[in-house]
Amino acid sequence: MITRLKGCPVNRALPEVRLRVPTDEDAVAWHRVFAHPDVMEFQGGRSAELSVYEELTARQRRHDAERGFCLWTMLDEHERVIGFTGAQPWEQEWGPRGEIEIGWRLGREFWGQGYVTAAARMTLERVRAAGVPEVVAMVDARNARSIAVTRRLGMELAEVFTTADAQHKGHCYRLGL
Repeated sequence: MITRLKGCPVNRALPEVRLRVPTDEDAVAWHRVFAHPDVMEFQGGRSAELSVYEELTARQRRHDAERGFCLWTMLDEHERVIGFTGAQPWEQEWGPRGEIEIGWRLGREFWGQGYVTAAARMTLERVRAAGVPEVVAMVDARNARSIAVTRRLGMELAEVFTTADAQHKGHCYRLGL
């Protein structure tokens, strides 16, 4: 399923963005787009192996088929793969286990242009249509960019967690749909 959203004004028009269920080829594109250290700063600091993205895209196809939502591949107005956004169950032992988490990751060269906000709004519409009553966003407390996105989406800080490695604080934001 492909959905388009042309910008809706916040303080500025948001860019056109398209979401699709990840393909096998998207694993390679995600691996390439997420290779920048800034992108991976809050996910361990370095890019994952290609096999991790191959497994992740396969899992997302299953989520979409079973639930009607997943982490979708995000494409810009030129049809370039620029990242992902979507929702999936939170599977960590700590935090809101089993709840539906909205999340995003964007290639470094596309930061600051409104892509994540536009795509996350589309995600909220799709998750709402799938019957999910509430979503959470788990964000590293140091990640000011992602915290700003949660605010643009109208999410509220609900809880603060210590990550499993006990080195960082994680924020849990909630939004009723």
